[in-house]
Amino acid sequence: MARDNPAVREKRPVWEARSSRAAAADRTPGDPPRVIIIGAGIGGLSTGCYAQMSGAETRIFERHVVPGGCCTAWAREDYIFDYCIEWLTGTGHNNDANRLWRELGALDGKSIANFEMFNTVTDETGRSVTFYNDPDRLEAHLLEISPADARPIRAFCRDLRRFIRVNHYPFLTPPPLQSPREKLATLRAVLPAFALFWRTAVTRMESFCDRFEDPLLRRAFPFIFFQDHEVFPLLPYLFNMASAYHLNAGFPQGGSLGLARSVEDRYTALGGRVDYRARVERVLVENDRAIGVELRGGERHFADHVVSACDGVTTIQGLLGGRYSSPRVDKLFGMTDRPDLLYPGMVSAFVGIDGELDPDARHSTTYLLSDEDCAALPGVLQKSLVVQMRSRYSDGFAPPGKSVVHCTYFSDYASWKRLRTTDRKAYWARKQEVADFVRGFLERHHPGIGEAIEVVDVASPATTERYTGVRGGSILGWKSFTAADDVITGLINKDRMRLPGLAGFSVAGQWFAGGSLIRAAAGGRFVAQYLCKELGLDFHAWESGGTTPWHPDQLGRLPQLETRRVR
Repeated sequence: MARDNPAVREKRPVWEARSSRAAAADRTPGDPPRVIIIGAGIGGLSTGCYAQMSGAETRIFERHVVPGGCCTAWAREDYIFDYCIEWLTGTGHNNDANRLWRELGALDGKSIANFEMFNTVTDETGRSVTFYNDPDRLEAHLLEISPADARPIRAFCRDLRRFIRVNHYPFLTPPPLQSPREKLATLRAVLPAFALFWRTAVTRMESFCDRFEDPLLRRAFPFIFFQDHEVFPLLPYLFNMASAYHLNAGFPQGGSLGLARSVEDRYTALGGRVDYRARVERVLVENDRAIGVELRGGERHFADHVVSACDGVTTIQGLLGGRYSSPRVDKLFGMTDRPDLLYPGMVSAFVGIDGELDPDARHSTTYLLSDEDCAALPGVLQKSLVVQMRSRYSDGFAPPGKSVVHCTYFSDYASWKRLRTTDRKAYWARKQEVADFVRGFLERHHPGIGEAIEVVDVASPATTERYTGVRGGSILGWKSFTAADDVITGLINKDRMRLPGLAGFSVAGQWFAGGSLIRAAAGGRFVAQYLCKELGLDFHAWESGGTTPWHPDQLGRLPQLETRRVR
């Protein structure tokens, strides 16, 4: 669907006559309930899609010029730098995660890139291990590297085979609203593998790695998911590698912004409306009930229900002025200074290359850095650098005959923010240090590539915060399998994504539904289901059924970010 499709615009005029409190009071009993959604990230768009399908009339206000929030991309010269997705749960068929994406139109007309391995890890000496998704191939490869570690190797691959036989993705209905049949289906899926789930959920990857004698395997296993997630147990590694084995953790054509654009198209085709460059300043409250929003500039809009799907602290402290919260919300956002619960920011260096990539190079490699490299790479936290050949993930990221490489690492937000606020010259100099390091590093590992580099674009955690509004530049948000995850489960199942004491208001998005795109999208579905109970609507959802082949032109005009060009 083209970005300027007039058929979409024709579905939008219903709100124009209803932007005042008086107009809202004049509604007739037969009018559909109106819902305002703050933020056009995946959580907000998902909420809007399901509310529209269920008969509500919705409108999304978004501060930025494109949808997606952190699920985004930007342009630099003729290149597209795709920022978010590394793999997407639900790209395969016949599972609930895929059904959710099909209902949102996210995969309509798209091909899916699937890779035979999740990641390769290379240490300072050049030794490498590849984490194949096929357990037989993985086991043979690991035993070849370290026969002495046969016992933990076979244990890991045995559990991977067991996860491959499990196919459970609980993303459609929150437990409080599940029917007896749905609860029974969940029990049938979970009970046979309960012991497996429990054992792998309580076994930390860190402690499992202590069983290895080989130093490469001991250091590499935590980097299966590119960076070291530190607090993760074995379960998520096995679950996602099993998903990849089933082709259910691929990369959708068009990437991150392509996914957001497809969900936006689905939303507007259902009659929804998105207002861009529309920053909400506060939620309007009357008698402890949310009645609408006020935009920057003073314009007000009213509705029967308001959903905030933007940054969590902004929602509680900014839009609501700190007047409404809950014990769970207070506990959750009282933990934002704990690195064991919240992911750090990310530095991304995108590299545009005049030429094709080495066909033998892995699509994704985590390099474990030497002390010398760590000293030269500004703000690196985990002594590692992820290098991904992004041109292999989807067409359209680079012009014909050219390529894109994406280099990332965890970094400290505070130092980047401080420089950007107090010394812009030093801030840009630090970005240039990143660009220079990346160019030299790529040349060292792929001789001759340096001369072909046309552009390097460096995004710091401060860039991420400014561009997407996500606090601290933490694109990944809360860490799963932590105390934060327990609080979020309570928000969804006990508080029903509401704030006690404030009627007509719900929360959505990664800060309240959990990190990852599938959880943000599922959270939007949950909010709509709870909303239907309140508003007296029957919840409806159906697959979009779109089959028109996707084309890169559907990304529309991309925003431009700050760059540091390498000459």
